[in-house]
Amino acid sequence: MSIGRNSLAIAMATLAGLAAFSSCSEIPTSDSAVLSLTFDSLPAPAVVLGDTLRDTTGTAAPITATVYNFQGNVIVNPPLRFQALDRGIRIDSVTGFVIGDSLRATPVRVAVTVDGLQATSLLDVTLRPDTIIPVRERDSLLYSLVDTTKNISSPLAVRAYHSLTSLDSTVKSYIVSFAISSPADTQLAMLVNEAGKESRVDTTDANGEASRRIRLTPARLTALTDSVIVLATVKYRGAHVRGSPARIVLKVQPSAQ
Repeated sequence: MSIGRNSLAIAMATLAGLAAFSSCSEIPTSDSAVLSLTFDSLPAPAVVLGDTLRDTTGTAAPITATVYNFQGNVIVNPPLRFQALDRGIRIDSVTGFVIGDSLRATPVRVAVTVDGLQATSLLDVTLRPDTIIPVRERDSLLYSLVDTTKNISSPLAVRAYHSLTSLDSTVKSYIVSFAISSPADTQLAMLVNEAGKESRVDTTDANGEASRRIRLTPARLTALTDSVIVLATVKYRGAHVRGSPARIVLKVQPSAQ
């Protein structure tokens, strides 16, 4: 009999606790009540030392974040606050504009907070690009009409430098754009990344190097031997750096099958 009374008491306490939890955790209905915080894509993977963070057009651009309310809607003009968790940059805590003030081996952790929530992202600090040079101005591809694995070129690479007088001053984490200037047939040759996916943009590595490959469709060739011309572009503040666009010629010819 005592067991039954204890079970009833436990059940009643549980129900009371659930009711209290429900009343205490009522979902906010205010449009400004924050549910989640997401860092937006950075304008660029790196900020140049001594300069403001800029987007691909060369325009100064702040880091930004998106805040959602409990209805899943974006909160307009939330009171975001930005800060650098490491040395290397200065950041305006309200506007999110960034200036690179010292080089470092690893990216800076950048944090944004609102209403007790915090999100982080990584931003590199790099040297100003001054020059772009092809790793090899000419390369070759021996294609096959039956073995498609042979129809992707080796990396067509360029390096970005801070100065021609100091070739060890490579520029890391900087965007390089690639384009095929010849042939005009967009189905004959396509720029791809390491995974074989179409891609026209790469970011320089620690050695200042960026690359894309060519995937060839030999059946569209009008001659057994031809060339694909690739242009690699680096801009700073919207203007080409020295050597940009860099020209790489890929000679294509049949392999011995």
